[in-house]
Amino acid sequence: INKVGEIVVGEIYQIRRHDILIMHNKVEMRMPREEQIPNEPNKYKKNQSIKAIIKEVKKSGMGGHPDIILSRASDEFLARLFEIEIPEIYDGIITIKSIARDPGERAKVAVQSFDDRVDPVGACVGMKGIRIHSIVRELNNENIDLVEYHSDPKIFIMRALAPAKVQDIELSLETKEAIVTVSDDQV
Repeated sequence: INKVGEIVVGEIYQIRRHDILIMHNKVEMRMPREEQIPNEPNKYKKNQSIKAIIKEVKKSGMGGHPDIILSRASDEFLARLFEIEIPEIYDGIITIKSIARDPGERAKVAVQSFDDRVDPVGACVGMKGIRIHSIVRELNNENIDLVEYHSDPKIFIMRALAPAKVQDIELSLETKEAIVTVSDDQV
């Protein structure tokens, strides 16, 4: 239970219809279909090495063993990959403010730097995209957009929607909704 949130590298030893079973240090773990990245299951092979995050541990398993649930589709998995690949995030110089993710397709990651000398987006991308590329490769070419966080919601929304040019943003702070106006060619 104290390992929830940790990334493990295990070996696929059984592929079933609704989940796959993974062995890690002689411990059986399970990755249900909904925690897998869509389109990835057809790429899984027995004895293949796989990286995932421990999402939860349920006490009641078969034979009294805990049911350890792994995930590759969770936002937390993406956040941990960033932590592994980007030293500034691990060291706390850059923080991930939020993640919006459609697993296997695309993700937007809002990052903020606590040091004025460090560009959060540039540090995450790395020289020639080397840092972000290893994360993208692990996620089978999921498209990852990095957005610099801003405390002003209007500026943040404009950055998140870039490269589209925003004409107007109407904010409703009570409902936490925004109506964004763009020209036809920017939709």
